[in-house]
Formats: sequence, C-alpha cells, structure tokens
Amino acid sequence: MSYKNLDIWKLARNAVIEIHSMSLTLPKFEQFEEAQQIRRSSKTVRSCIVEGYGRRRYKADYIKFLIYALSSNDETIDHLETLFETASFKDESLYNAIHNKLEELGKKLNNFIQAVERSHNEFQS
Repeated sequence: MSYKNLDIWKLARNAVIEIHSMSLTLPKFEQFEEAQQIRRSSKTVRSCIVEGYGRRRYKADYIKFLIYALSSNDETIDHLETLFETASFKDESLYNAIHNKLEELGKKLNNFIQAVERSHNEFQS
C-alpha cells in the first residue's frame, strides 16, 4: 500500500492543483500575499499526509502529522475565505466548489485521525 491509495491524499492532491490554478488568476498585489500563503498551506496538507504515512509505524508521529494536515487544511480554508471576503477572488461558484472540497477533506482527515487512534495496527501494512 502507498499513501497514494489514501482518499485523504487524493483529495489533498486535487485541492493543491485546483488552488494553484485559482491563485494564478488573483490580482497581482495578492501574488506575494494571500496567493502565496494559500498555495503553501494547501501543499502542507498534502505533504503532512505523506510524512505521517511514512511514520505510520509510530502511532504518535502518525497522528501528529495528520493533525498538522488538518490544521493546515483549516488555514487553507481561512485564506480562501479571506480572498473571497476581500473581493480578491470573485468567482463565487469556484469559491463554493473549493470551499466544499476543503470542508470534505477536513471531515475525512478528522475521521481518519480517529480511525488511526482506534486501530493503529491495521494502518501499518
């Protein structure tokens, strides 16, 4: 098994791609502010899932990195909301689509953390 088989990684990967594309359409003044921050935080979600998976034999480390992924997902949602609230990002349908995907990812990350806490040994294969 690979981290690439995890639904949470697949969702995070898709979010990174979608957010990257969206961020390139933002006004120039945002390119070094919120655009850069939202790209970083979304990529951190993905990379923390991967790093946690690499440490999956150590339950505390695995959970720690999954929690980092969850908190970075929350940060990504906050950046997205800031961009929309300040009218730097005006496409409401795309905003809603990305926001819903990030919310879904957050729920799945939370459920995955709980599953690892309950039955850690099953995730070591």
